[in-house]
Amino acid sequence: MKITRVAAAVIERPDGQFLLGQRAVGTFYAGYWEFPGGKVEPGETPYQALLRELHEELGITVTRADPWLRRAHVYEHAHVHLYFFRVRGWQGEITPRVHSALSWQMPGATNVQPMLPANAPILAALDLPAFYAITHAATIGVDAQLAALDRALQRGVQLVQLREPALDANVRQDFVHAATKRCHAAGARVLVHSDARLAQAAGADGIHLAARQLMAITTRPAFPLVAASCHSTAEMRHAAQLGCDFVVYGPVRETATHPGRQGLGWERFAAAVSGQVEDNDAVLPAPTFPPIYALGGLSPEDIDTARICGAQGVAAIRSAWQ
Repeated sequence: MKITRVAAAVIERPDGQFLLGQRAVGTFYAGYWEFPGGKVEPGETPYQALLRELHEELGITVTRADPWLRRAHVYEHAHVHLYFFRVRGWQGEITPRVHSALSWQMPGATNVQPMLPANAPILAALDLPAFYAITHAATIGVDAQLAALDRALQRGVQLVQLREPALDANVRQDFVHAATKRCHAAGARVLVHSDARLAQAAGADGIHLAARQLMAITTRPAFPLVAASCHSTAEMRHAAQLGCDFVVYGPVRETATHPGRQGLGWERFAAAVSGQVEDNDAVLPAPTFPPIYALGGLSPEDIDTARICGAQGVAAIRSAWQ
């Protein structure tokens, strides 16, 4: 089947709401809701197609569009490769020129139906925050870590990894149970690093796989959330095949955890996330990866740079608790 490349826009307001359009009568999947965008024409890049389509469909001029996710989906009428961009800046008033209706929606609370089938993973990814906090109780002490966790949750941290391989097994168990309870009381989601039994016993939302664990399995663990640490595009590709909800990739900079180990830098990080490391053919689609958090010597102040480079956001250990 012929491949059709499509540029799609997640147009976002500062309050987090994003725009959906309802397909008009006389089109494929009439009445279904979709992200605005359209076909990439010969000679266009997906980014160029996005700018043109949003001007034609909505009457706006895009001033900022960050590359984000790529998806492949087979419809009855076409095999589609979708290039999603998060559009956070535009000029002009949004006007429905081709859609029968437009609707602003909140992540995790979409109330329009039906949605185009290819968009379910995109909606799930939009419900992920821009910051992923990782604990280090073995370094700063359990009591200090729990106190720092309480402060971070009050500041609005929504996603936490309990990563404590160096703690004594009994101490780790007590810490994971206590931290999970705190996170859930604050409405945050929590993943346990490596230990599926402990994650299940504590009632955590998911598990975060080490890279070696990721590459040793062929089926997705039975948790609502599954994440993984990755250090290569091959590992990110395997995470996508397993259906992981997100991954962390790095290190972007040298870290205190691995002193002397040179970081990727933002340029190499962006190239890997976009698939340029393995695929230089502009016609073929870049690899489909899960949402990616940049990791390694980073802080919340790096979120904007990470987004420009195609990431979901930033994951951090030390800066998460300062």
